[in-house]
Amino acid sequence: MAEFSYNAVNGSGEAVSGVISAVDQRSAVADLVAKGLFASEMFEDSESSRVGVGVGILDSIRSMSFTRSKVSSKDLLQMTMQLGTALRAGLPILNAIEIIEAQQHKPAVKELLGHLASTVSSGTALSDAMAERPEIFSDLYSSMVRVGETGGILDKTMKQLIGLIARDESIKASMKNAAAYPLFVLSVGIVSVIIVLTKVLPSIVESMGTPTSMLPLPTRMLMATSDFLVAYGWLVAIVLGLAVFAFVKFKRTAKGRLMWDGFKLRFPILGPVLKTIAVGRFARTLGALTECGITILHALAVVRDTLGNEVLGRAIDDVTSRVKAGEPLADPLAESGLFPPLLVQIVSIGEQTGKLDELLLNAADTFDDEADQSLARFMAVFPAILILLLALVVGFIIAATLLPIMGMSISGVA
Repeated sequence: MAEFSYNAVNGSGEAVSGVISAVDQRSAVADLVAKGLFASEMFEDSESSRVGVGVGILDSIRSMSFTRSKVSSKDLLQMTMQLGTALRAGLPILNAIEIIEAQQHKPAVKELLGHLASTVSSGTALSDAMAERPEIFSDLYSSMVRVGETGGILDKTMKQLIGLIARDESIKASMKNAAAYPLFVLSVGIVSVIIVLTKVLPSIVESMGTPTSMLPLPTRMLMATSDFLVAYGWLVAIVLGLAVFAFVKFKRTAKGRLMWDGFKLRFPILGPVLKTIAVGRFARTLGALTECGITILHALAVVRDTLGNEVLGRAIDDVTSRVKAGEPLADPLAESGLFPPLLVQIVSIGEQTGKLDELLLNAADTFDDEADQSLARFMAVFPAILILLLALVVGFIIAATLLPIMGMSISGVA
């Protein structure tokens, strides 16, 4: 047993200090909570322990920047599922967090849960503790937890959060799978073309001994490209690198993000897929928030940042301002031209019947199914188009390479 000095606050808000005996600091905090005290400061009563605690805190601060960013969305989903299960089983919030923390093996998740446990044990609401880590917990997450705490329905809101996060994870996995094959084909095609132009083609032309001026036009074009890549390939790589850097930096600006997001929505095949995904997310998130009792204006403000597209986000800003002025939600949604008529009709009927949340959540499944189908069509069409384009390039290179050989054969026969 060790002795711990503490400064705490009781249920009346009065400051209390004293000494408590416990096996470790975590047990000491739990014992204080059982007595209705919330510790604000605690340290073990020995110089070496104080130094050790201080060093531990410094180590935590040093490592915080390295561990915080490593909590992935999959980790967040798993943690939310575990927390929801514990709450439905009737466990208090603090005990649930501590139990989940004890089961974790990933340092970043363990540090996050430790932070939540220590903050909640000091009397802070779970939603406020989560709001202190915005890089992990979104405004949507914190808002729904706050509503659950206020209304005593935290287990229900956690279940809704699980559905929202699981759907986002499913979309991310589908998009990664959709992009993996085309990117692989494109990368292999580009590398193959560069090797042929810089190594294979010059060797073939050199072995023929034909003057460049006597070569067919397609072959001369490829040779000019080959000579340029051999002489200035390093410059091309630098220019491309700078162009990518400038594009990424421009895309992070407000104007750049707006232009890029608008381009994505107009892009053939991909644009309708992204819009359908955003519409499904809008319906599911807005339905979940309004079902929890969040006002429509606050819900729209939260939904705005979950769509992942600045063009749609600014449309929601306009919708929010008009709803605030007294207009029904369906009218500005329809006039924006960015949301499908089915969604507008569902919102209109929901407002008239007072079942907006129920209808939106039901419609979200339909929009999600449509998004999955659109993504499947994209997977079927885009790789085929990419392979066709690469085939044309490779075919041109082969033809340009064979033309002088065929010409020499014909001349030899003649």
